[in-house]
Amino acid sequence: MRTFPHIILSALAAALFTGCSQNPSGDAQGYIEGEYVYIAAPLGGALTNLAVARGDSVKAGQLLFELERQSEAAAFAQAGKNLAAANASLALTEATFQRRKELRENPSAVISAEELDRARSERDTDVAQVASQQAALDKAKWAFDQKQQFAPADATVHDTLYRQGEWVAAGNPVVVLLPPTNLKVRFFVPQEKLPQMKVGGTVSVKCDGAAHAFSATVNYISTQAEYTPPVIFSRETRANLVFMIEAKFSPTDAAELRPGQPVDVDLK
Repeated sequence: MRTFPHIILSALAAALFTGCSQNPSGDAQGYIEGEYVYIAAPLGGALTNLAVARGDSVKAGQLLFELERQSEAAAFAQAGKNLAAANASLALTEATFQRRKELRENPSAVISAEELDRARSERDTDVAQVASQQAALDKAKWAFDQKQQFAPADATVHDTLYRQGEWVAAGNPVVVLLPPTNLKVRFFVPQEKLPQMKVGGTVSVKCDGAAHAFSATVNYISTQAEYTPPVIFSRETRANLVFMIEAKFSPTDAAELRPGQPVDVDLK
C-alpha cells in the first residue's frame, strides 16, 4: 500500500481538523484511499502476454500476464520423463524383491539371506530415487506455473507497469490491482469526539456529485494523535489533537468511489 509521508499526513490532518471545527454540521473531512495489490512473478523473464489493460475489470482466477517459459516447459517435460524411468526401475526391483522374498520363505530356502538383503537394498534405492524425481517434477511444475499470474480476487486494473516484450526481473510487479474491498475512507476527528467512534460502527460518507451518501464501517482507529502541539497548556490547545479513523465500504458502494476523492463524513 502507498501512503503519504508522515509530515504530509500531519499537515493534512491539521487542515482537515480546521475545516471540521468550522463546519456547523459537525461533519469530519477526509479522503478515499485504496490499498493496491501488486502482482509479480517470483521468477524473471520476458513478458510474452499482457492479458489486461489499465481500467479493466477482472474476475478472481483470470489470467493477468505470462512470462516466457520455454526453458521451464523443457525442464518440466524432462522431469516427467525422469520420474517415469524411476518408476519403471522401481517396478522391476520391487518384483525382484517380492520374488526373492517368496523363495527365501520357502521351506527349501533356495536363496540366501544375503541375496534377499541385496534385492531389498536395490528396491529401497529405487524408492528413494522415485521420491527424488517426484520432488524434482514438483519443483519444475512450480517454476512452470509461476510464469503465469492470475487475479487473486475480483478487482479493477489500476495500472500495468511493463509492456509486452520487456524483460521483467524476478519479484517486480507487472500489474497493479484495486479490489473493491480494499477501498476505504480515511478521516480525522478531534479528540473530544473520539469516544463516540467504535470499531464496527458506521459512518455516512458524502462526496461531491454523488446522488446519495455511502455507508462505511469503521475498521481502524488510530492509537495516537496524528497532530499534537509540543506542549498542552490549556483546553484550547487540546482541541488541536486529532485521531485518524479508517472505514471500509461494501463492494457495491466501493465501485462508485475513487482513491483521492475528498469526502465529508457524518459522525452521527
